[in-house]
Amino acid sequence: MRDATASAATAMSATARAYRAQALVRFAHCDPAGMVFFPRYMEMFNNLVEDWCREELEVSFAEMHIVRGWGLATAHLEANFAAPSYLGEELSATLEVRRIGTSSVRLDIALCGPDGSVRVRGEMVLVMIDMKTKRARALPNDLRARMSMFQAES
Repeated sequence: MRDATASAATAMSATARAYRAQALVRFAHCDPAGMVFFPRYMEMFNNLVEDWCREELEVSFAEMHIVRGWGLATAHLEANFAAPSYLGEELSATLEVRRIGTSSVRLDIALCGPDGSVRVRGEMVLVMIDMKTKRARALPNDLRARMSMFQAES
């Protein structure tokens, strides 16, 4: 489910088209104190990328991995945790393309709380790989073109 909030939008560049979605903080995401256990944010990041691929890039992970024999491997992942998130909260997720390389894409991701405050901000570098050889392969031109629609101005 996609949703735009003013705070989530200002957390990212105001000049780019960003992919937006909602992420419910589930029981499985939380530690005994009811706060998101930090590795679960990385799962939320990956879920966001998977939804973006299916909804906006027009290629699901199933088609990408099984039919086409491609993968999007995480080559770099960085996160800054600004504030905790709690069980039952609905977070606004924002994904923006920062840079597109020959075989890689650098993404900026922000997850914001119901009040608009940034809870976690991350940077991911994904590399397209050939699933048989496990080596980098060039991003297909059609996929690159769709990704560029979400690229922030430098």
